[in-house]
Amino acid sequence: MSTIEKLPVNHRYATIRTATTGNDDAHWLYMHADAAAGIRPCCRKDMLDEMWNFMSAITRTPAERNSGKLRHFVLASDANAYNLGGDLDLFTRLIREGNRDRLLTYAQRCVEGVHHLHTGFGGDVRSIALIQGDALGGGLEMALACHTIVAEEGCGMGLPEVLFGLFPGMGAYSFLCKRVAPQLAEKIILDGRVYSSEEMYAMGVVDVLVPKGHGVKAVEDLIRQHQRIPHSYLAMNAARNLAQAVRYDELLEITKVWVDSALALGDKSLRTMDRLIKAQTRRATLDVA
Repeated sequence: MSTIEKLPVNHRYATIRTATTGNDDAHWLYMHADAAAGIRPCCRKDMLDEMWNFMSAITRTPAERNSGKLRHFVLASDANAYNLGGDLDLFTRLIREGNRDRLLTYAQRCVEGVHHLHTGFGGDVRSIALIQGDALGGGLEMALACHTIVAEEGCGMGLPEVLFGLFPGMGAYSFLCKRVAPQLAEKIILDGRVYSSEEMYAMGVVDVLVPKGHGVKAVEDLIRQHQRIPHSYLAMNAARNLAQAVRYDELLEITKVWVDSALALGDKSLRTMDRLIKAQTRRATLDVA
């Protein structure tokens, strides 16, 4: 039984499941709470809105924070996959319509969320991604934005956007360059292949690798370790946000490049995206069955 007691599941949301420790030390968010209905585990707008709403609700202003109190945020998944990436169905529709404004609004919303994860909710939170299934595209970008990535063995992790002529535009390059050399970051992006979590750990992208089924315990152990020296981790958050910061304006300008690149895609690329949508939908249905 876990020694970190979480409060009962919060039922206010349709697409996510949340739990919080009784002392407010840790907040857990599970994406794809509706996965049992066979819905693709991707970054759909309705789920992103609920995620960002919850994250906003647990963010404390400097005046509201208790001195020396360190909190944690864990981003996990209720689906067999961690997250398969951006909402390709929405992308293809907006690209065919030539709707730059809506595409940019979606992308900017994603950037706001990953930047919040990256900065530790303003500084008093350590963010942890718990990967227990495949993390692709935008799903991997959310994990990369976190302070720590804990992954179970046997998970696929990759940025396949180059397969349909795009690049991951919601922070992958910026966040990868904080973990590995820029040359390796470019290789991971331009290869477009899905790496194993074991390979990502060997490259330094994954921080903690554990056997399948041990991810939750590993995260709980990590939180306990951090709470032994909370002041040190709070100071490290501040130092990280000074020395290793990925600026919001950097992410925004890169995502504008992504939007313009997406709108320039031809029919061949869009047909490839259509096939990926069908493959993801079949996979979601099989996972439920």
